Amino acid sequence: MIKQEWIDKGFIDEPIPDKANIKSEIRKLCKEKDAIIMAHYYTESIIQEVADFVGDSLALAQKAAATDAKIIVMCGVHFMGETNKILCPDKVVLVPDLNASCSLAESCPADEFKKFVKAHPHHVVISYVNTTAATKAVTDVVVTSSNARQIVESFPKDTPIIFGPDENLGSYINKLTGRNMLLWNGACHVHEKFSVERILELKKDFPKAKILAHPECKGPILRLADKVGSTAALLKFSITDSAKEFIVATESGILHEMQKSAPQKIFIPAPPDDSTCACNECNFMKLITIEKLYNCLKYEWPNIEVDKDIAEKAIRPINKMLEISKRLRL
Repeated sequence: MIKQEWIDKGFIDEPIPDKANIKSEIRKLCKEKDAIIMAHYYTESIIQEVADFVGDSLALAQKAAATDAKIIVMCGVHFMGETNKILCPDKVVLVPDLNASCSLAESCPADEFKKFVKAHPHHVVISYVNTTAATKAVTDVVVTSSNARQIVESFPKDTPIIFGPDENLGSYINKLTGRNMLLWNGACHVHEKFSVERILELKKDFPKAKILAHPECKGPILRLADKVGSTAALLKFSITDSAKEFIVATESGILHEMQKSAPQKIFIPAPPDDSTCACNECNFMKLITIEKLYNCLKYEWPNIEVDKDIAEKAIRPINKMLEISKRLRL
């Protein structure tokens, strides 16, 4: 039974009787309920270990669109659950904590973005996947950091484009493509915090280390980087490159998969501009705990619902992204 106090909190915090067996109990529930657990690279290590599939935003969307499971448990932030529900309206889509929002999505309220779009007619509207369903509903095509450049370049070079909400990513794509897209002023609280000075100090301690940076970082950080790319691209580079040490400027959760995939290498989280912290974490992603995941599966709540009208509008730009990505083999 779902208690009112759980509804008020946005997650179920019922105590787990035997934490030692929680992973095996979660796998048992998945089998019983025909559920698939999908996790983003930024979630806690234990969440990634118990998941059926771990990936970045593009891979998670592609997996959701293809799965035959009856229940999808999205261990990530709220907009990811919305994307899954839009792609799979007949499935039950669960997110272990409804409070797992996204600072980037929050920086682009749908009503304000709609006014911005109306004020600049005759523009193709490209929105980053880190947006609410309502924002996607006023968008022509969605992108992720994995496919943003290729999708932008799929339009003629003289096409006027609005790009939102990540100004850092938009600026980076403008530089790569020679475009002059009109950018919404939004940012990710994690990637905004990286410190050039502290990364350079770290580089003195690890002079042979290569710097990896996500394109949501500010320009000065990207100019320091040996490799700029999506979470998946940075992971692939860290595995295949000959370097043995890497300073990683993105959410520190990715270090779990990097270390797992290349145990002989050293991965150092790039520090934020905060002398008390040695790594940079997304406080929203870290709301997804193993206990909440267990209870979420047990009670099949909290579940994600998307307004039908919004979903019908939002599915078009998401599908367009998936179609272009498939065509470009991304």
